[in-house]
Amino acid sequence: MPALVDLIYELADYEKARDECTVTAEQLHAALFGPLPKVFAHVVADETGPLGCAIWFLNFSTWDGVHGIYLEDLYVKPETRGKGYGKALLAALAKEAVDNGYSRVAWSVLTWNKPSIDFYESIGAVAQHDWIGYRLTGTALDALADEAR
Repeated sequence: MPALVDLIYELADYEKARDECTVTAEQLHAALFGPLPKVFAHVVADETGPLGCAIWFLNFSTWDGVHGIYLEDLYVKPETRGKGYGKALLAALAKEAVDNGYSRVAWSVLTWNKPSIDFYESIGAVAQHDWIGYRLTGTALDALADEAR
């Protein structure tokens, strides 16, 4: 767990959002290995240890009527990029989706992350330009939750 958490923090650094990352090894272990796991991970490693990870969960398409995979994090250590590890992680998720009858693998990428965008497009992924991601957190989340009470 500590090595996987380290990869998550490295990704947060890369995305210029380290101060937003607060996950602990205990939290991640509970999410991945608790009684009813809702989060899953694939890890690529060599004899030196973990080199990258794909952390994901199931979503559901009301249009297709089946589950899909939402890739929360894909990260490969910078010094090992270009060796096929990211593609191998995505291929494993594609296989997971196909083997289970899921209709898609989806994810988000920061608009400034051109190397990742180029990589995703090279494997046939298509940007969803008509969609804008939204997030409700912190005090705004609390305030809206209070309206339901």
